[in-house]
Amino acid sequence: MRADPLSTTFAALADPTRRAILARLATGESTVNELAKPFSISLPAISKHLKVLEEAGLIQRGREAQWRPCRLKPDALKSAYDWIERYREYWEDRFDRLDSFLAELQGDDAGGATR
Repeated sequence: MRADPLSTTFAALADPTRRAILARLATGESTVNELAKPFSISLPAISKHLKVLEEAGLIQRGREAQWRPCRLKPDALKSAYDWIERYREYWEDRFDRLDSFLAELQGDDAGGATR
């Protein structure tokens, strides 16, 4: 059974090496060799990470003569962003309610102290 696209995206983002690769690609396209430089892992390992990112739709690998650039596909992150954003709004609302409740309690305590 194939995972849904959002699960595939989050699975790809779960690895710190893949997140670092995406961060590097956010600055512009790069070759596999350039992407591998900061890591102490083999080129085949970097290629496996790139394959996971490509299958998740987060990057695109091109072919220009001898040069095979990788580039970020930022639109692919939109579904993950949208999912996270719904929960951010939910928790912001909860924290705003908690702030109001605590302010109300502090107001009652201040009023009770003068009685």
